Amino acid sequence: MKKKEPEIWEKTDIKIFILFLLDAINYPLDYGTIHDIIAETGLVRTFDFTECFSELTEFGHIYADTVKGETYYMISDTGRRVAAELQSELHESIRERSTKCAMRLLSLKKRGAHVETDIEPGADGHAMLHLRITERQGTLLEISLSVASESEAERMRACFVNRPEQVYRAIQAVLNGKIDYLFG
Repeated sequence: MKKKEPEIWEKTDIKIFILFLLDAINYPLDYGTIHDIIAETGLVRTFDFTECFSELTEFGHIYADTVKGETYYMISDTGRRVAAELQSELHESIRERSTKCAMRLLSLKKRGAHVETDIEPGADGHAMLHLRITERQGTLLEISLSVASESEAERMRACFVNRPEQVYRAIQAVLNGKIDYLFG
């Protein structure tokens, strides 16, 4: 028999959960998308989410920004500090499952992101590889690498084009220090 995930009933825990997810996502989202992510996890009732989200916005833990007539929400610096300090209050399985759920719903393709690449031949057989991910909000990733050969640049480009989301997340993980073992 499958073990049932715990539901989150306490308002404080729901608020921590919302802040944790917004911090993990780290991307401006409209209210409907945030609601869908929370609903998909199945951990919080809709009424509780609506009430807690409103309070978090009112207290400045979440802020709104309007772009081209659409309102997007982001976690504020205060909200980020609260999430960092209190996320351990959430059961680890809840944190892991909800993050995977959110990332699945927010894949780059669903967000309308575009992948662009370019290879510039250089001196001595070297090449410059340019990788970029853009979307309606602007540039998500832009990186240029000096590569030993054009053939190596082509292999790297193919990997990036086939798995831009994984490359993007890996770069974030390295820069966030979440995979420190690479720095050994």
